[in-house]
Formats: sequence, structure tokens, C-alpha cells
Amino acid sequence: MPITLNHTIVPTHDKVKTARFYAHIFGFEYIGTFASFIVVRVNETLCLDFADSEKFEPHHYAFKVSEAEFDVIFDRIKAEKIKYGSGPYDPENMDINHNFGGRGVYFRDANTHLLEMLTADYEIEANG
Repeated sequence: MPITLNHTIVPTHDKVKTARFYAHIFGFEYIGTFASFIVVRVNETLCLDFADSEKFEPHHYAFKVSEAEFDVIFDRIKAEKIKYGSGPYDPENMDINHNFGGRGVYFRDANTHLLEMLTADYEIEANG
């Protein structure tokens, strides 16, 4: 059996609001309360567990999507008037990228986590 990431904890200032945001923007399944977390299901193997925290550093979460999913999600981003950008160092230039023959966009959630949506994997050369 291949190893898969089962869940990760996302620190937030408001776990319910943030979980609902991810469910709305990405179309993830909102599961609700589990222990002290609010859970959304990304796919059959991965959940995001949102937790309230007073202090944390912003994280980066990247989601690979199909071209059709990109269009739907990007339409939601624009409808919500969320600032977006073409790169991690310019996430508000209101442009998308076309890296590696696909499309990509960056934007922030209310906790300042940097979210990335991409349609093509990075082309990384293996050393060795």
C-alpha cells in the first residue's frame, strides 16, 4: 500500500469560518466537528482539520486540480472578490501563471495562509 497523507491540522483564528471558506471555494466536503477540530474532506484519502489558535505562522497549501475544476474554483475566487496572483511572491497581481503547460494561481485565506491551485505538476529534476 502506498503511503498517503491522511490529514493535516490547519491553524486558524476561526475554525468554523475557515472550514466553510475552504469547502465553498474548493468544493470540499464539509464534515464538521471531530474532537476539537472542524474537518473538511479534500478527497478519499485527505482531510483538513481546522483548529483555533491565537498565534501561528502562515502556511502554504497547494492543491492540484483538473482544468475544469480550475475554471469552477477560479470563478468562485473572482465572485468573492478575493485578490489573487500568479506567484508566491506576488499573490495579488490579479494574474494567473501558465507554468509547465498548465495554469496556476495563488491567494490568501483570512488567516493569511497562502493557497495555491495548479493544473500541472512542477517539473523537478532528480539529483542522482
